[in-house]
Amino acid sequence: MTHDTSLLFAYSREQALADGVLIDVTEQARHAGFRYPVAVTAALWADLNTIPDTKSWQDSQGRLWDVLTMGIQAIARSKNGGTELSYPLIMHVGRKTYYTVKLVCGPGDDAEPVITLMCVDED
Repeated sequence: MTHDTSLLFAYSREQALADGVLIDVTEQARHAGFRYPVAVTAALWADLNTIPDTKSWQDSQGRLWDVLTMGIQAIARSKNGGTELSYPLIMHVGRKTYYTVKLVCGPGDDAEPVITLMCVDED
């Protein structure tokens, strides 16, 4: 029995950034302590920008900063050495007060390490 290993479809990180599926936040992430390029998914970006009227003093850049700094702290606390972790933070989105972010470190288009931050239910 042979297995067909031909590639059916490839979608690069560069294409995802160009299409807006991922949003590059590397500059802000470096200030928070990340050493690798960082992008957030469009879904997480939308949640960062969904500020309830009752929290009108917040802004999306401050919320991004919270996600990034809590991500650095989660990395520092992690003990498993894996490529994926989830961490909670307080971020009001809709009726939710607590929010969980998934952080995935994987290979970029040229096999370099890159980090993607996403909603906990995304892949």
